[in-house]
Amino acid sequence: MADLIERIISDTGNFFGVACTTTLLVAEACKRHDVGPTAAVALGRALTGVTLLAALLKEGQSVLLKFEGNGPLRKIITEAGSAGWVRGYVANPRADVPLNNGRIDVAAGLGNAGFLTVVKDIGCNTKYPGTIQLYTSEIGEDLAYYLAQSEQTPSTIALAIRLGKNGAIAAAGGFLIQSLPPADEHMLLRIEQKIAALPPLSTLILEGGSPGDILSLVFQDVPHRKTGSGSLYYQCSCSRTKMQSAIFSLGQEDIRDLIEKKAGAEVHCEFCRQTYLFNKSELENLLETSPGKPQ
Repeated sequence: MADLIERIISDTGNFFGVACTTTLLVAEACKRHDVGPTAAVALGRALTGVTLLAALLKEGQSVLLKFEGNGPLRKIITEAGSAGWVRGYVANPRADVPLNNGRIDVAAGLGNAGFLTVVKDIGCNTKYPGTIQLYTSEIGEDLAYYLAQSEQTPSTIALAIRLGKNGAIAAAGGFLIQSLPPADEHMLLRIEQKIAALPPLSTLILEGGSPGDILSLVFQDVPHRKTGSGSLYYQCSCSRTKMQSAIFSLGQEDIRDLIEKKAGAEVHCEFCRQTYLFNKSELENLLETSPGKPQ
């Protein structure tokens, strides 16, 4: 089944919900980066979380999340666009930590001290960054804390990643519920009760539950309507042209060094692991047009 996202809003307009399944795109990311179990769950949560935040944006906009902690995973960066594309990587994909009560300990992997940076790209070369200290390092709780602190929007976020016996991604997905003004405490309590009574989210996804099914359970006692849906997919925005621009930005001295010592250049994209090769002739052409060339 394809990865999907769906959005709903209460008939009163003061509760918004979005849910997604991300099993395939998380599996693709984990395969590309050859991750271990701890990194698989951490990266999967971060990819699902950024997908949910991207659903809050307007057309053509995107959001980037950067988790930096003092744990062995070190750093996780994920990015998603309102159109449905998602990408990401973890700095130390093979890092591992002991299980915590039989469960993968994402918080220990990321570390108990560090920062979450959220960068919204609204187009026209305009970006809005925001940074908070890591709250629990569990990914979902950190994102909810960010929304409450930086955007003053009370939010509930649930992220679920289930690994199979072979370590592959068996199920992945999540939901985000926001309370919009004016606050309705009675309706909020009913939604919270439904969330508390839900079966494990990964179980719902494994049993074939769609994002719409999950939202229907959460909003069972709240009249609501669907506002949008779409497909999700893992896709990187890297290209040979972009990598050439990165080399071009090095300047004459560094390009000449690559020509003389390496007879070429090999550039790797951190997000998708694609490798771009530039031979000596191509570098010489870049050298001719690089900044600092004598006129």
